[in-house]
Amino acid sequence: MDKKIIAIGGGEIKNKTTLEIDRYVAELAKAHAGEKRANALFIGTASHDSMPYFNSFRKTYTSVFDIKAEVALIVYGEMDIERIAGKIDNADCIYIGGGDTVYMLEKWREVGLDKLIINAYNQGKIICGLSAGAICWFTDMYTDYEIMRGQSADYVLKKGLGVLEGTMCPHFNERESDFFKAMQDNGIKSAYCIENDAAIEFTNGNPTKTLSSGGKVYTATLLDTGVKKEEFIL
Repeated sequence: MDKKIIAIGGGEIKNKTTLEIDRYVAELAKAHAGEKRANALFIGTASHDSMPYFNSFRKTYTSVFDIKAEVALIVYGEMDIERIAGKIDNADCIYIGGGDTVYMLEKWREVGLDKLIINAYNQGKIICGLSAGAICWFTDMYTDYEIMRGQSADYVLKKGLGVLEGTMCPHFNERESDFFKAMQDNGIKSAYCIENDAAIEFTNGNPTKTLSSGGKVYTATLLDTGVKKEEFIL
């Protein structure tokens, strides 16, 4: 079975700005479910398990697409890892929300959720992530980790899960100049650059489709003369 990750650069599910991308994800989830009703598991660790965020997710995936929406809660100890493992087993799609990426990965590793999610991906469950939930899959993550903590005014590079090779910049329409500087400062040879309301589908580790609900996708390549940007359409 193919392994899929849909990496969304950003957007507001509450305001349905990513709706066309969500529609595509919902179709994949329903195909995975077959004859039964599809089930989508929302993981909002990066937003400290924000319930309003989950409610916005449910209003789209259940109200619009008739997919059963579940939530995994680990931040405040509401659910043990065995219960979450059961939810993952039942899920056709796992949606990972945005927020603080480094915090999210630290919490996952504390309880072993990172391994469960990677296993779900390897089993062919549809993985969808927005911003933090997208960049975490790459070798390197361009994140506002230090900005969120008041430690710096700059975005920084941190190591991700390494399931997808390379680097991704989310919210590219807001971060282009900063990210290009980071590429030059850190010797990043190439990267995927995804605007809000845009996404890349990766199948078995390779980009196979670009998606738009209004945004664009680019690739960036580091040259001796600077960074070359090209629109990426599949």
